[in-house]
Amino acid sequence: MIAARPRPTPGQAWLLAARPKTLPAAVAPVVVGTAVAIAEDAFAPLAVTAAFAVALLLQIGANLANDVFDFRRGADTAERLGPMRVTQGGLIPPERVLAATALTLGLATLLGLYLVWRGGWPIALLGVLAVLSALAYTGGPLPLGYLGLGDLFVFLFFGLVGVAGTHYVQAREVSGLALGASVPIGCLVTAIIVVNNLRDIATDRAAGKRTLAVRLGAMGTRVEYALLVAVAFLVPPLLWLGGGLSGWWWLAWLTLPLAVSLVRGIGRTTGAALNPLLGATARLALLFALLFAASIVV
Repeated sequence: MIAARPRPTPGQAWLLAARPKTLPAAVAPVVVGTAVAIAEDAFAPLAVTAAFAVALLLQIGANLANDVFDFRRGADTAERLGPMRVTQGGLIPPERVLAATALTLGLATLLGLYLVWRGGWPIALLGVLAVLSALAYTGGPLPLGYLGLGDLFVFLFFGLVGVAGTHYVQAREVSGLALGASVPIGCLVTAIIVVNNLRDIATDRAAGKRTLAVRLGAMGTRVEYALLVAVAFLVPPLLWLGGGLSGWWWLAWLTLPLAVSLVRGIGRTTGAALNPLLGATARLALLFALLFAASIVV
């Protein structure tokens, strides 16, 4: 007889709720945006520290909100193929998770005031939209994830806003290189969501969650993943050809073997077996960001 899995401690439950494996998605844009600022002699250490903290808090806040809202909408059930969610598993009452969501997003807002002071009304506007999107991804009357808009908003906020915004609060101006560098990061972070949604097509469809994966089907979602990865790897040489990067542009391509392996794996894997590939895609995004950032600085 197989022994029951031991119940997580309260600390372990909260760590599970924060979803630490998703946090590279928050770190990667800040790393690349900072690299552009360094390359353009605009590095501001305090602004970078605040940007890292705000990005992590927003990601954790969104994860906490999703935990409750997906459960209440019936997307997280006993048939779920991904890691256990604390609300669904009865580990933490939903009211406490929502209170933690409010606290986390409140801290992000408080720290973000310094970034607003540096960047002015554009950063204030982006900050408000970021907080609203964190809640509206699976919450509210028109949840983005349920309408098939999740991929687009992830690309925008983890790509354009994350990278160019991080650069802007340091340089206080818009940079063409920052805008260009936001594309591969947005693509790879979106690829993380694509794997998650590919795994959950059946349960999401049953819950009425019309993600882009549900709309495209499994084959179309695998093509989407491959295209996102391909675009990410095409950007560095294009930026080099355009004069935006030095001859070290190829550093990010050191992650190409991992990317190829993941594209192949996604093409033939289904169900819960996609969970390791989801984590590996997050690692790809972070490794690519670090090496891409190095090529920008050099």
